[in-house]
Amino acid sequence: MTAHIPFDNSYAKLPDSFHARVLPASVAAPALIKLNHELALQLGLDPEALATQEGIEILAGKRIPDGADPIATAYAGHQFGQFVPQLGDGRAILLGEVVDRNGMRRDIQLKGSGPTPFSRRGDGRAALGPVLREYLISEAMAALGIPTTRALAAVTTGENVIRETMLPGAVFTRVASSHIRVGTFQFFLARRDGEGLRRLADYTIARHYPDAAGAPQPYRALLDAVIARQAALVARWLNVGFIHGVMNTDNMSIAGETIDYGPCAFMDTYDKETVFSSIDHAGRYAYARQPGIAHWNLARLAECLMPLIAEDKDKALEQANEALAAFPLIFKKAHEDGLRRKFGLFEEREGDAELMQALLDRMAVNKADFTLTFRRLCDAAASTEADGAVVRDLFIDPTAFDDWAVHWRERLALESQDAQARRDAMRRVNPAFIPRNHRVEAVIEAAVKTRDFVPFETLLAVLSKPYEDQPDFAHYADPPPPSQGMYQTFCGT
Repeated sequence: MTAHIPFDNSYAKLPDSFHARVLPASVAAPALIKLNHELALQLGLDPEALATQEGIEILAGKRIPDGADPIATAYAGHQFGQFVPQLGDGRAILLGEVVDRNGMRRDIQLKGSGPTPFSRRGDGRAALGPVLREYLISEAMAALGIPTTRALAAVTTGENVIRETMLPGAVFTRVASSHIRVGTFQFFLARRDGEGLRRLADYTIARHYPDAAGAPQPYRALLDAVIARQAALVARWLNVGFIHGVMNTDNMSIAGETIDYGPCAFMDTYDKETVFSSIDHAGRYAYARQPGIAHWNLARLAECLMPLIAEDKDKALEQANEALAAFPLIFKKAHEDGLRRKFGLFEEREGDAELMQALLDRMAVNKADFTLTFRRLCDAAASTEADGAVVRDLFIDPTAFDDWAVHWRERLALESQDAQARRDAMRRVNPAFIPRNHRVEAVIEAAVKTRDFVPFETLLAVLSKPYEDQPDFAHYADPPPPSQGMYQTFCGT
């Protein structure tokens, strides 16, 4: 049985300035941890063949499959506000592209596959923990319905990597609509490579935004489209309590997918200033600051596209500012529409924003769990008697919820929606299960210390159905114990 991958590569055909050709490093004894059978089939791959020794060696980078054209892509980026003119794939190699069963072009990339010309003295390897984290959280995001890169496979390498200690090595196979980033455009602007910038923009339009090609101003249309996708994406992050953790411009996908799950995490108790990343000392990428950072990042993209939008600098600046001015409006509508669904409101009425914010403010003061509050609000929408049992106990001062609920019920009464139908609709947008940080850490600890992957498999299965109750796994919805203290995440490198 041959592990055939029907590659149809396009990015590798761009000029050498876009990438560096490099082969993955061979590893000693690759072993399969997990293969995403459903995604493999969607990509037109044979999961049984990928699970053979030949397939596992491909997923580990030990064997190069026919048709692959391995490259490390070049990009720059602002990291915590500081511009770095050359970053690039330092521990990832793009094997190639496939066209999936829906006609969509998808990248297949190996992360942790060894050094590249962009490694900056790094070893290009990945430890097991970050690989499991990215697998779990990217697949959880997909199940939540949020645009994201996907996990095709995770394998161990049979070798150790050196971080603060010796850790088991692993390779993660990531699938993405592409790996073009805001930082990719910055790479060419920093080099004053106008032709490269135009080639990149044209390629991006053809691959991701074909409607822009027919617009009167194609590059302005490209900017408008990316802004709209990013505004909608970040709104969806906030509505499930997700914190990316490192929203550098090189971690913002032009395709509008969530990408690069390093020091990311989901919020437990609601606090708009929540930060988990150990390196985000100033809270630049805190939960509530993510929309502003996305807007800032998109301004950097606009700077790159200005030479293409208009030859006259003043006209180009005017067009860029006009496009960027739409972001707050698009984000606000997407965020409020999403919140309205979470609150069980089907019609837009004056005062809704204030009503919703009032509960969030009370949740913050009373340290109420974000996910549990909204999940239990679904039941409260169907029964007045459920209030005391399912929601108010999450608040330090239960009367804070009681007082707010009076106004909420008055607002619900203005709509004719059946109570049970409202509850069902709310349950479709308010998950019962998210990748609770303490659960993710327990999974990683079991895998790293004892090579026990059963907790990983169990948590992955639970997260694949986030909107279902799953009574046998109800405890996976519980918040962390108070003994956990302040939770921190760390960059996988």
